[in-house]
Amino acid sequence: MKAIQFREPGGPEVVRYDEVPVPGIGQGEVLVRVHAVGINPPDWYLREGMKIMPAEMRPTLEYPLIPGTDMSGVVEAVAPDAKGFAVGDEVFGMLRFPGFDGRTYAEYVAAPASDLAHKPAGVEHVEAAGAPMAALTAWQYLIDLGHDVPSPFTGRVHRPVPLRPGMTVLVNGAAGGVGHFAVQLAQWKGARVIAVASGRHERFLRKLGADEFIDYTRTRAEDVVRDVDLVIDAVGGPDSARLLSVLKRGGTILPVFFAQYDPEETAGRDITVSNIQVRSDGSQLAEIGRLLDEGTLKVGVDSTYPLPEAHSAHRRAARGHIQGKIVLTVAP
Repeated sequence: MKAIQFREPGGPEVVRYDEVPVPGIGQGEVLVRVHAVGINPPDWYLREGMKIMPAEMRPTLEYPLIPGTDMSGVVEAVAPDAKGFAVGDEVFGMLRFPGFDGRTYAEYVAAPASDLAHKPAGVEHVEAAGAPMAALTAWQYLIDLGHDVPSPFTGRVHRPVPLRPGMTVLVNGAAGGVGHFAVQLAQWKGARVIAVASGRHERFLRKLGADEFIDYTRTRAEDVVRDVDLVIDAVGGPDSARLLSVLKRGGTILPVFFAQYDPEETAGRDITVSNIQVRSDGSQLAEIGRLLDEGTLKVGVDSTYPLPEAHSAHRRAARGHIQGKIVLTVAP
């Protein structure tokens, strides 16, 4: 079969389209013929050699390696002990995360049945492949963590803030993968949603249910917003602390990417800072699938690239300002 491999760390130029063996399936696994692959930030972090992580947390990588966690496809074979799926089923999932053995940038993948859900009938493979990691991240932050594993970043178990009508939620980086699902989930639960993104994303985000839009290239959210109950910061970075001022006393901020806050400031204002490491969960994905099928959730697709052009998809990711998800298509 054909697959994308990284033979060394580096930029998009290290992305290779190679011939590799079709994987065998182990206990509890199914073989999936991949139709589409969702691209996520961990994919390009992996390509770069995980330099984004502190040296003491950086994993040892063995090359060549096949990247990827998210995919949608059709079951081709089922291990005797794999439950819930049969040959011919259309499925989608985020495989073996956290970890680097998803290996979804390929024509076939061996997938743990527990990481999969049936693909919604009314959703195409491209949209389904764009959902798993981003939607599960938003779900585990906002709706149900689904486990009691402490975050590797805080050492604490995250507890989602119950969303309810009358709450105000601000989503920073609202047009991206996690952000556009966070907007929709908060709106689904009845919260008033303020979306922060660049101006070209306003129409997209208002269609997804944003009640208010702030173009960060023209207006700083911290200059015009106050008394927010919950901030989901899908941008992070060194300027994250500026968003603390938009929160009411006792509010919560959820940084999706690395961010730093003054513990004295957060304690003094009774602000909770919490984050997660998203984990594969087929049962949660099945719930997300039902929302996708009924149209409550929609997957924004920024762009698609054929699997052999994965290097171009990574170059697109490097330009940033992604609206929804970048997806690779795999020829049948």
